[in-house]
Amino acid sequence: MPPNVLVTGSAGHLGTALMLSLPTHGLHPVGIDILPSPTTTHVGTITSPEFISSIFAKYPTITHVIHAATLHKPHVDSHTKTDFVSANIQGTLVLLEEAARLEGRITSFIFISTTSTFGRALSPGAGKPAVWIDESVVPIPKNIYGVTKVAAEDLCHLVHSQTRMPVLVLRTSRFFPEDDDDEERRAAMGDDNLKVLELCYRRVDVEDVVSACVCAARRAPEVKWGKYIISAPPPFDRDESVLARLNSNAGEVMREVAPGCEGVFAEKGWKFLERIDRVYDSGKAVRELGWEPRYTFARAVEGIATGGRWKSELTDRVGKKGYHAVSTGVYTVR
Repeated sequence: MPPNVLVTGSAGHLGTALMLSLPTHGLHPVGIDILPSPTTTHVGTITSPEFISSIFAKYPTITHVIHAATLHKPHVDSHTKTDFVSANIQGTLVLLEEAARLEGRITSFIFISTTSTFGRALSPGAGKPAVWIDESVVPIPKNIYGVTKVAAEDLCHLVHSQTRMPVLVLRTSRFFPEDDDDEERRAAMGDDNLKVLELCYRRVDVEDVVSACVCAARRAPEVKWGKYIISAPPPFDRDESVLARLNSNAGEVMREVAPGCEGVFAEKGWKFLERIDRVYDSGKAVRELGWEPRYTFARAVEGIATGGRWKSELTDRVGKKGYHAVSTGVYTVR
């Protein structure tokens, strides 16, 4: 089948997952990246209009774009602000404008953004209720990564408004398999323990991100424009008393909302978090895009209890990519 999806960042975590999985959803990708890889079809930069134009010309059957290429948060200490502006803003603009020039051929442009855009809005402070994060929360970026992703989102809206090309923004929570970037959190508990707990409030399985991209691509012609949080559905209700307790005694709340987890955790010698400061609500994506996330906290607990898996096989197939070719801690390419 001829390719009908352009995937940018095809050598990265999500790009690799998309290249491996889209054919099972009836979509046929071609992947581009600045790095060669088994899932990269063509090597080149998204900041080059000539390169992007050549890809669209070579594959006239492409009708969808999933733009996952980006400089990430771990690059803040290794790349300049100019690097971020070039990759995350200029690169996105090039893709948008080249796609829009095809005059209606592109039926969906899916921009992969991040919940990191919310920045300082995610930090309520000690003693204050956890923050319920949905699409109504205004981002307050706290680093160049967040600033450039918000700017790229704004470019997506601008080009959509001017051209009517369907553009959807997916703000994904963390799905990387590497150890946590915070040394204190890494020391507090085992990696699997922490990641399973994060499914309650700020993690999503990469297989569910792929399915969100597929749902977005299919719904974009009708939806036209929208921003969506993509994170595992939280087991908590949006209740001020619950949010207050999450920021002071999260373990107690989790034992209440998922009674079976206490015995499972005890058997594995796992801990509970003392404090949860934010909860990502992905309900809008479920309602409007028809997204059906599979890898929830409840499913993870059930899988662990029965000796099975708590994460998708795709997570292991993609593996740890790292973000650097130089020594920068847990995100280094080894």
